[in-house]
Amino acid sequence: MRIISGKFKGRRISAPTNITARPTTDFAKEGLFNILNNMIDFEGIDVLDLFAGTGGIGIEFVSRNCKSVISIEQNERQSAFIRKICNELKINNLTLIKTDVFKFVGSCHTQFDMIFADPPYELEKLEEIPNLIFDKKLLKSDGLFVLEHSSKNNFSLHPNFVSHRNYGSVNFSFFETNENKTGND
Repeated sequence: MRIISGKFKGRRISAPTNITARPTTDFAKEGLFNILNNMIDFEGIDVLDLFAGTGGIGIEFVSRNCKSVISIEQNERQSAFIRKICNELKINNLTLIKTDVFKFVGSCHTQFDMIFADPPYELEKLEEIPNLIFDKKLLKSDGLFVLEHSSKNNFSLHPNFVSHRNYGSVNFSFFETNENKTGND
């Protein structure tokens, strides 16, 4: 995987073969961040990266001068890899929490400007994630939540849904708080 833009632009990060995560493809990540560039100002925002996997998305946010990134990853190998990359790049504004995403969300009392979630596509509770985010009020009033999923998921009827984009087999659904919904598609 490579970092698309920012202070680490062009940097290649090779995940070990023993990692079970499915990193977001460079093609999809580039498309996502092109959209986000037109929606948010990265500088100074607080980001929550759920199901962080190899950490590529969180590091992409750090590279673009976000104030802080909290990455949630339960798998020990993947967590160790994220810690290793943060040490190599001397990243000090990414906090890795090794725990279950659902436990974290259930006990979190912090609000974020941006939340990104990339759960395993076959996760049983995947359809519940948007409701959890909005029921727990984890998004600031002008915040944005992006959920990566397969083509078999459709969130267009969710009350906070704003738009959907797909890049090959990678799909992104975008959500906002109701007071901030733009309705763009």
